[in-house]
Amino acid sequence: MKLTILLNWQKRSWENKRMNKAYHIPVLLKESIDALAIEPDGVYVDVTFGGGGHSREILSRLGENGKLYAFDQDQDAVMNKIDDPRFELIEANFRYLKRYLKFYGIKKVDGILADFGVSSHQFDKAERGFSIRFEGQLDMRMNQDAGISAAELVNTYEEAELIRVFRRYSELKMAPKLARLICQAREEKEITSTMQFNAIVEPVLPKTKINKFLAQIYQGIRIEVNQEMSALEEFLEQTPDVLEPQGRLSCITYHSLEDRLVKRFIRDGNFSGQVQKDFYGNNLAPLKKVGKLMIPEQDEISENNRARSAKLRIAEKI
Repeated sequence: MKLTILLNWQKRSWENKRMNKAYHIPVLLKESIDALAIEPDGVYVDVTFGGGGHSREILSRLGENGKLYAFDQDQDAVMNKIDDPRFELIEANFRYLKRYLKFYGIKKVDGILADFGVSSHQFDKAERGFSIRFEGQLDMRMNQDAGISAAELVNTYEEAELIRVFRRYSELKMAPKLARLICQAREEKEITSTMQFNAIVEPVLPKTKINKFLAQIYQGIRIEVNQEMSALEEFLEQTPDVLEPQGRLSCITYHSLEDRLVKRFIRDGNFSGQVQKDFYGNNLAPLKKVGKLMIPEQDEISENNRARSAKLRIAEKI
């Protein structure tokens, strides 16, 4: 029996990789889905559908009465929609979790999966403007029909606003220098492309770490463009209301800003880092940590370098 289960999982894992490698290789696939402790007839949510790798693994563990709802605001993700009566793809940001589940008549679910990383597809599609490696328009919007683009940000934000973005979301001490360079450059010519932007900021970057710092700069702009931190906070605050008692939350993060919010919310039920207790000294956090922090094995990192910064945290509704 154990051998059969192992072989079935290996087969599903291979199929996931074959079907989604062109779009996105799911990170910590087995670990994150195991964390949900799936019941065959349960109701689950994958709030970051992307290439559908995690969703397909969840469906493989559900019975005919199980149900999976998936969220994704990126129109490109729709091409990966799964043809399965147990599956429903909701084309929206996960910050609207409760609103859309209510629309479908769902009050409580047994588990929620979130993989907060940018998909390989988004990085590798030059015209999306996510990557420091390709020439493309400065866009970086997860939802290409909403919000301001990266180009609009770098061309219209006041210098003080740019400093805030690079300090808070890129976590760079050189934020004032970067903001000043950008403001000076855009006075001469509008900034519209990735390579143009790279050429503007590179003079103040350490010569041996240009790519590292460019990646941090792009991260900061992307987070601001997509309002990622506020969306993450809104999502996390809704999870206790949506989860059944003993329902699981499985979160994969990729940078310290995301991980800090997830860690604090699981531990304290808020983002301030202050533990709230009742009159008797009991912790009021609605979730409890399950197990230890998990990171990818070296074999997974070797196969998918984008997994190197991934962290998995698991929580259970009290």
